[in-house]
Amino acid sequence: MPEPFRAAVYYAPDANDALWLRGCAWLGQDPESGFLLPPPDVPGIAAATSEPRRYGFHATLKPPMQLRNGFPAFLADVETLAQRLQPFAMPPLRVADDFGFLAILPAQKCTALDEAAASCVTELEAHRLPEDAAKQGKRAAGRTPAQLVYLQRYGYPYVLDQWRFHMTLSNAGAGAKLLEPARKFFAEVLDTPRMFGALAVYVEAEKGADFRLTRRIGLGCAK
Repeated sequence: MPEPFRAAVYYAPDANDALWLRGCAWLGQDPESGFLLPPPDVPGIAAATSEPRRYGFHATLKPPMQLRNGFPAFLADVETLAQRLQPFAMPPLRVADDFGFLAILPAQKCTALDEAAASCVTELEAHRLPEDAAKQGKRAAGRTPAQLVYLQRYGYPYVLDQWRFHMTLSNAGAGAKLLEPARKFFAEVLDTPRMFGALAVYVEAEKGADFRLTRRIGLGCAK
């Protein structure tokens, strides 16, 4: 594929998982196929989900970044990392408005999730092309000392011990009015047993484009 503007490593449910199907429907787009989908019958949902729709249904592991060494080298190292990681059971999930936006969160702590995200952040860092000082300065506003350290080291403040698994469902400030409709919409799928079995590579083909899921790389699989 042509060199993308940015690439990221995300968690995405399996393509046949009802959580994936409902998450894509809630946001109104399938980032794997690129198809637009009719959203649920919830007043104002299209406007309230515009930002997460652009990024696609996911939980961030390695945040979006411009690549220092090109996409093929990045993809090869994601494959190597995925080969080393082993699948594990996901915890039950819940819908909440904990961050000022609506998101799907773990209902209990899961050390394996934290470790998988940390591995993606640290082991793929060599591929990140650092942002310029102006962009870093904008990200630095209002951060804690620990977050500033991570921003300087990894280009993003919410990594390692500052990271929390979340699958974003609304724009900032729009979570409260969508909370109950979202809980009803996702109620049947949040407690379903599921495995964390793959790393999902998403790309932004050009600046401002919607992110697309281009590869699902299974964990523990030999090349």
